Amino acid sequence: MPNKSLVTLRVNGATYEVAVRPHDTLAQALREGCGLTGTKVGCDLGTCGCCTVIADGRPVLSCLTLALEAEGKDLRTIESLARGAELHPVQEAFATCGGSQCGYCTPGFVMTTVSLLEHEPSPSRERIKDAISGNLCRCTGYVKIIDAVERAAGRLRAARAPADHPSLQPQG
Repeated sequence: MPNKSLVTLRVNGATYEVAVRPHDTLAQALREGCGLTGTKVGCDLGTCGCCTVIADGRPVLSCLTLALEAEGKDLRTIESLARGAELHPVQEAFATCGGSQCGYCTPGFVMTTVSLLEHEPSPSRERIKDAISGNLCRCTGYVKIIDAVERAAGRLRAARAPADHPSLQPQG
């Protein structure tokens, strides 16, 4: 068995020191080393997107990323989104629109959506389809997922609107 090395991972604003083998994936390190089990592993081949996390602002497949490659990156998992009982707008939209059924693929879709909307606040329906094309769902048929992404985009834009328009800010 190969020797383990300590890797320092910065996940959801916390620092974890995890002992990993050279071939251990980021998904394994997150689930087993950090105890963050919200990241799911579906295919273990990079074809389903269930394991999607955000690394330095971009979605990555954690089943194809070596844990050693993730050192020094700013990592975010599904656990970073909700604030207590208050869901993130993307999570709320998936729940409201019925964007998940069995739920296994949902963390990957949600993290892909969060990254998309952080970079593109107003994506077209076609752009949404393109952005989520690396995530597979066997239950929903995708219409409700796309509806959820559009709903989340609208909520996030509305939440940012006052900050984007100083003239709409209350005057002191």
